[in-house]
Amino acid sequence: MGRDGGEFFLESQIAESLRFEDNVLKGATYNQTQGFGLRLLSGSCSLYAHSPHLTHHALQEATSALRTLSPTAGSVIEIKHTHAPRPAHAPLPNVTFKDKVSQLERMNAFARALDSRVVQVSLSWGLRDQDILVQRPDHPDVGDKRIYATLTSMITVEDKGRREYGYVSLGRKKDTDFTDEAVWQRQIKEALRKALVSLESIPAPAGAMPVVLGNGITGILLHEAVGHGLEADFNRKGHSVFSQKMGQVAASPLVTIIDDGRPDIGMPHHHGSLTIDDEGTPTQKNTLIDQGVVSGYMSDVLNAHLMGQSSSGNGRRQSYAHMPMPRMTNTYMAPGTSAPEDMIASIDKGIYAVGFGGGQVDIVSGNFVFATNEAYLIEKGKKGPPIKNATLIGNGPDVMQKITMVGNDLTLDPGVGYCGKAGQSVLVGLGQPSCLVSEMTVGGAQT
Repeated sequence: MGRDGGEFFLESQIAESLRFEDNVLKGATYNQTQGFGLRLLSGSCSLYAHSPHLTHHALQEATSALRTLSPTAGSVIEIKHTHAPRPAHAPLPNVTFKDKVSQLERMNAFARALDSRVVQVSLSWGLRDQDILVQRPDHPDVGDKRIYATLTSMITVEDKGRREYGYVSLGRKKDTDFTDEAVWQRQIKEALRKALVSLESIPAPAGAMPVVLGNGITGILLHEAVGHGLEADFNRKGHSVFSQKMGQVAASPLVTIIDDGRPDIGMPHHHGSLTIDDEGTPTQKNTLIDQGVVSGYMSDVLNAHLMGQSSSGNGRRQSYAHMPMPRMTNTYMAPGTSAPEDMIASIDKGIYAVGFGGGQVDIVSGNFVFATNEAYLIEKGKKGPPIKNATLIGNGPDVMQKITMVGNDLTLDPGVGYCGKAGQSVLVGLGQPSCLVSEMTVGGAQT
C-alpha cells in the first residue's frame, strides 16, 4: 500500500423505493450496485481508484493507475476477494411488490378519512440492503451488513383557501416492513397534527428573545451548527470555529455533546448506527464536548494519523466510488435535570421551537440560520399559539454558551436523517433534550 497505508473497499447493495401520491402509485425503483475502491495514503495525500467492475482486470488497472500517480508507493495489498459480498436476498423477500402497494393504498385511505380538510397525501417507502468488506494491511479483514428502512408521510390540508402541510419520516437500521398498523397510523396522525397546527399559526415575532428548543429533531441545529465543526478534517486544516480549542471552554457547563455510532450498546436501530465505519474501524462513543469543554474530534484514519491520534470510528463514505472522510454517526446532547415545562414557565416572552426545516451554516464562523416548521409563542410563562415562518439566527458556540437549562427528556429523532458534506451524503442520527437558550435572534414578521 502507500507509505502510510490505505484500504481496499468492496460494496454490494440492493435498494428499492415506492412513491404514492394523488391516490396512485407514482413511481417505483429497484437498483443493484456493486464495486470496489482502492486507496493509497502518503502523508496528507490520498490517491483513490474505483470501479463498478469486479474483475481482476479492473483491479489491475486501478493498481496500475495508483502506481503511476505514486511511483514510490509500496506493493498493493493482496486481494483475497474477487467478488463483492452480495446480499443473500432482496430486502423483505416475503413481502411482494403487490403487498407493498396495497400497504400504501391502506395508508392513503386512512389518512384521507381522518379529516375532511385533507387534500393531498404523499407517501414513500424505501429499503436498502448494503454489504461491505474492508481490507487494510494493518488490520484484519472486516465486513458489515446494513439494512435500512424508511417511511415518510406528508399530509396537505386546506381550510378557507389556506393550505398547509405536515411531514413525518421514520427510519430504522433493521429489516422492517412498517406493516404494523400502530406504527404507520401513528405516523400519519402526527403528520396530520402538524398540518392542522400550521393552519392555526400566526406571524412569528422578530427580535432577540429567549428560545426553548424542544427535544428530538431540534438536534439538527446541534448537528449542523456544532457537530460539523468538531470533525477532525476541518480542525486539522484550521477551518472550524473549534480549531485549536481542545481543552478549552466552548459551551455552557450544562452542555455535553456525544457522537455514538455503536449499534449494540449505544444507539440500536438508528440510522447513524454502524458496527464498523467505512474504513473498518469499530464505532465507539466519542464525547466531543464534556461539560462545556472541547474534549474530542470525530476522525477517520487519515486525519487521526496526521493529528497523532487513533481513529474515532467516524470514517464514512457514500459508496465505493467515494473516499472516506470524518462524518458524524448519532450526535446528541446528553440529558440534564430540568423539566421542559419549567423552561417555558421561566419566560415572559419568547418562542418554543419544536421542529426545524432547512438551514444554512458557516463551518468557519459557526454562524447559522434555521427555519422552524413547528414553533409556538411563549407569553407570561405559558405556551401560546403556533407561529409561522420563524427563523433562528445565531452562532453555534455562542448559543451553546447561552444554554441555561437542559431537559431530562433526551430523545433521538426517529426520522430519516441525511447529512451532506463535500458532495457525499450519508445517513445519520441526531437528537437532544429540551434546552433553554437565554437569547437568540428570531426572524419573523412582527417586531
